[in-house]
Amino acid sequence: MSKITLGGKGLDEVQKMIPTVDGGVLLGIYSRSGEGGSKRTENYGEGDFWVVKLSRENKVEWEKNFGGKGDDHLRTLAMTSTGFLIGGESRSEKSGNKTVGIEEGTDLWLIATNLKGEEIWQKSYNFKNRDMLMGMSVLLNSDDHSAKGYLLGGYTQAEGKVETDDETFWMLYLDQNGNEQWRKHVKGDSRKKEERLSDIKLNRDGSIILAGTSAEELGKENWKIVKLGDKQIDQLIEKKDIKIYPNPVSDYAYVEIGFDFKEADIVMYDMGGRQLQSIKTKNKVTKINTQPLVQGAYLVSVKTDAGKTASAKLIKK
Repeated sequence: MSKITLGGKGLDEVQKMIPTVDGGVLLGIYSRSGEGGSKRTENYGEGDFWVVKLSRENKVEWEKNFGGKGDDHLRTLAMTSTGFLIGGESRSEKSGNKTVGIEEGTDLWLIATNLKGEEIWQKSYNFKNRDMLMGMSVLLNSDDHSAKGYLLGGYTQAEGKVETDDETFWMLYLDQNGNEQWRKHVKGDSRKKEERLSDIKLNRDGSIILAGTSAEELGKENWKIVKLGDKQIDQLIEKKDIKIYPNPVSDYAYVEIGFDFKEADIVMYDMGGRQLQSIKTKNKVTKINTQPLVQGAYLVSVKTDAGKTASAKLIKK
């Protein structure tokens, strides 16, 4: 097990770490350091987004700084089909390598990059006052696994004045190019309460989990977890009667049945219609062995005790 120390001569705080498809990790760091120590990039302002890509062997492959002249605080990261999404809040006007301005207080600042950390686009969003981005979910198209859109979650702090949507959780849905499609607020129990989102998770059934804290005053917080069903989000989730993953597969695959049943038959055919496997199951997800199969396409069919059927193609690597 190898150790690595990262950082310059000032404050560097890791805010988020995500695994990458090559076995490495991506670190999202709020940095107030200039170049020095192990840091090879100079800050543009008071605080920057510092993004570091580590290999499987814990070696730095690349590092990038994003920021303007003010304070820019990285909060979260996500993998996309083309690279990474980096998000947080910004108090910087257009300066440094920040090409979008600021409206009021802190705005949300989002940067999409390729796998090498090179910018594809950057966008800014404003809810008024101090806007905090705390979580992101990427929605994928089922056919080619490209990004369909991004669901963001966070909260807004009043900063000295109370307005309708202060101290409440919010959700923001963007298309794959970062263009806003809609925004929603989830009201707190009281206008006096501190409502602070910690993270947002999008479930396969279209429900959303918002987790955060709620308190009459700071220092007396309680955890608050909200599960929402939402028609707009429900429409974004592609529900399939049968799902196979990983697909293409080399050894074992999982067949997930998307409707209710007591017992079902899972049958595999070659493309000539010859039956190769048959499994009875009472589980929503069933593991199947594809090791004996030769490379090519196969059909997996499901039939339940109630007579409902569904099928999907499986590709053997």
